[in-house]
Amino acid sequence: MLRFATIGSGWITDEYIHGAKDSGLWELTAVYSRDRARGEAYAQKHGAKLVFTDVEELARCKEVDAVYIASPNAAHYEQCRVLLEAGKHVICEKPLCAQAEKVKELVKLAEEKGVIFLEAIMFMHLPQRAVLEEALGKIGNISMAKIDFCQRSSKLDSFLEGQVPNIFNPKLETGSLMDLGVYCVYPALHLFGRPESFQADCIKLHTGADGAGILTMKYPDKLVTLTYSKLGQAGANTDFQGNEGTVYVESVSRLANISLWHKDGTTEKLYGEDEKYKLMGWEAKDFYRYIQEPEESREAYAHCVELSLWVAEFLEEARRQLGVRFESDKEA
Repeated sequence: MLRFATIGSGWITDEYIHGAKDSGLWELTAVYSRDRARGEAYAQKHGAKLVFTDVEELARCKEVDAVYIASPNAAHYEQCRVLLEAGKHVICEKPLCAQAEKVKELVKLAEEKGVIFLEAIMFMHLPQRAVLEEALGKIGNISMAKIDFCQRSSKLDSFLEGQVPNIFNPKLETGSLMDLGVYCVYPALHLFGRPESFQADCIKLHTGADGAGILTMKYPDKLVTLTYSKLGQAGANTDFQGNEGTVYVESVSRLANISLWHKDGTTEKLYGEDEKYKLMGWEAKDFYRYIQEPEESREAYAHCVELSLWVAEFLEEARRQLGVRFESDKEA
């Protein structure tokens, strides 16, 4: 087994740890927290023997092969840089960085150090992606795709009461696009490639963060709309419309409940729903495979890296159109 450490102590880290352990390929040896007491409590919760409050010290630890990062977006670049420089493999939660140039820099650093650097996006690693792609091949020419991730934030009520939760604070490089929109961008670019052009609009909050948005991507033969929101809950979900049928996906982030509607009116249920930790376990399995089987997995890993660069460029241009700026953005 490979040994890993975590940065971040939220529910998403809990699920990743569960999935990684469940894979039988990973052993949790260390956790990082800025607060030692919190770190020790988290280590005890998950059975890690080491606790770090300094990323540089974690990077020097010989009992850690790889690190899963789920810290606030604004911390990703520096934490990834320090760990990659020390020769650690890194899987970092989306989005990797607010600026594409920083992603390119980290990708280059990982190549120089001979380590794996992966964006943690479930869509790219789920076996049911093959089910989706096979179904798309059965519906003829796709003229329209509507990809949706609208989920009312658990922090919205406190925001409406006058507080500024992290998710609505641009100082942490967050907002609806960077939190949920990225889950829509990934399948669009993976399935259809880069668009000829796209337009973006959003509902901007008083903090400067975007609360909800719509992106329209134009291709020679199709339109792809991405809808994402932290302000309300989706009802329509995702669909891909072809002249021979339509593929419905209830959750594009988890690829849950995939159905195929045929033009004769009949419907097939193609895939159901998995537990969250199982979904994240597929990320952990591929991360392991890219490290341990570099030749066999070269093509798959290269595609993940290329797509993460495309996504970073797309998100940065989308933010430019939306007028959503972060302190780390260079002045035009």
